[in-house]
Amino acid sequence: MKSVWYKNAIVYSLDVETFKDSDGDGIGDFRGLTHRLDYLAGLGVNCLWLLPFYPSPNRDNGYDVMNYYDVDPRLGTLGDFVEFMHQARDRGIRVLIDLVVNHTSIEHPWFQSARQDKNSKYRNYYVWSDDPQPNPDLIAFPTKEDSIWEYDEQAGASYLHHFYKEQPDLNIGNPKVQEEILRIMGFWLELGVSGFRIDAAHFLVKNVGIDGASSEDLILFLERMREFVTARRADAILLAEANVSPDQIPVYFDQGNRMHMLFNFLLNQQLFLALARQDANTLKDGLKTLPCIPHNAQWLNFVRHHDELTLDRLSDEQRQEIFAAFAPEEQMQIFGRGIRRRLPPMMQNDRHRIEMIYSLAFTLPGTPLLRYGDEIGMGDDLSLEGRESVRTPMQWSDDPNGGFSTASPDALVRPVISEGEYSYPHVNVSFEQRDPASFLNWMEHLIRTRRQCPEFGTGKWQMLETNEPAVFAHACKLDGATVLALHNLSDRPCTVTLEDIQQEHLMEVFGDNFSLVRYDQKYKPLDQSSNTISMNAYGYRWFRVSAMH
Repeated sequence: MKSVWYKNAIVYSLDVETFKDSDGDGIGDFRGLTHRLDYLAGLGVNCLWLLPFYPSPNRDNGYDVMNYYDVDPRLGTLGDFVEFMHQARDRGIRVLIDLVVNHTSIEHPWFQSARQDKNSKYRNYYVWSDDPQPNPDLIAFPTKEDSIWEYDEQAGASYLHHFYKEQPDLNIGNPKVQEEILRIMGFWLELGVSGFRIDAAHFLVKNVGIDGASSEDLILFLERMREFVTARRADAILLAEANVSPDQIPVYFDQGNRMHMLFNFLLNQQLFLALARQDANTLKDGLKTLPCIPHNAQWLNFVRHHDELTLDRLSDEQRQEIFAAFAPEEQMQIFGRGIRRRLPPMMQNDRHRIEMIYSLAFTLPGTPLLRYGDEIGMGDDLSLEGRESVRTPMQWSDDPNGGFSTASPDALVRPVISEGEYSYPHVNVSFEQRDPASFLNWMEHLIRTRRQCPEFGTGKWQMLETNEPAVFAHACKLDGATVLALHNLSDRPCTVTLEDIQQEHLMEVFGDNFSLVRYDQKYKPLDQSSNTISMNAYGYRWFRVSAMH
């Protein structure tokens, strides 16, 4: 259905500046991205999420915006963007862009005017205080900033900033700011985007320091955004980044009249706890904590994205379990609450385990997200500062700079991984496309099969009981069709008993049995009269279910 296309999309996240450089200046650009659209279409991706590409001093990876109506000159022109949109549309690929409206850059003309003149019409576009309260719990980067307020000598007052001090918060309670936000959305909708990823959405509804606006008033602006988007483009969506507790989820969905989608931070954290413990019950408990959401709403499930793997919704003890399993060294951790590594290094490049994790993520209730490089098993560079460790350039080939750019290595926007098992001579698109057993070809198979199983994205799902504590089993039903998925989170094989599949016929459609790296571990043919299913260590199996005749 066109109106809920997002429920069965395959979302692929990328940063234009690190994807493909077309002109040899060391910085990725829209022309480079456009030239790689055939690759993305061939992979099976049908929705791109672009990180910020606006003019920016780049204090925070482009999330400090100087101009909402243009493209950073390093990345191209508005004309290049329009051509990119045209080419993406021809390939059936939708585009979501970041809407960064919790804050601007300190260099944005609005803030420059606001700080210089108390009578400026832009003064009230920001949040000021003569007696600010520290509120340390609200600091987004606790190891980088020590307050959410910064005194500005020019303004003679302190301004609010939940993120870096170079990113002053906008006053969302100001109706004129709300109008500016809608105007920004309207501009990009006219250029063809299919919606917006709302950055730091949970800060948009906090009324810290805002006079004359309650949290309820700010929450209602989410409804106004939804109404505006729907009126301008009926199939456009809003995807909220809101890492909040279960009781706060309804703030963003309500009755299906606010956000269309929400990042599933809660499940992501429980997933890694379950992986560390090799315990399916932990994952089940995580799923049980999720509130019911409206029929037109959807979760966006992810393994990793462009930020750290945040673990802030877990207890200190649970967080330490994950650190011990996947980030035992201090340099692998960040902000005291997260991990700054990609998945393959966390899993010691265990192909079996990595496949199982992505298979699980693609079958969990919701829409799956991939990050650029996930499909080839890219690694990280812990020598880079902070979150930059997982933001290295895409590795296209074994040519210099991994085929990302023809510039000299010291001119690259960020160093390409050039040493070790994750270096571009060993991990790249060109090599993996020629290898039938590569992770890239396996990922294409996963995406293709997931797109043929809309039950996972749209159907009614049910967790199934098994006799094996490490095996997570669930079924999804839609219009009389049922798919069943089993995933073994442990490093030992087992045989699973499922009472709920008696007198049912199972046809296997995907599994580790299909992976060429499992050629020596084939499963025996299923005994359709039995209710047992064998599972390899880190095994995964998808079935279509039909009644026995």
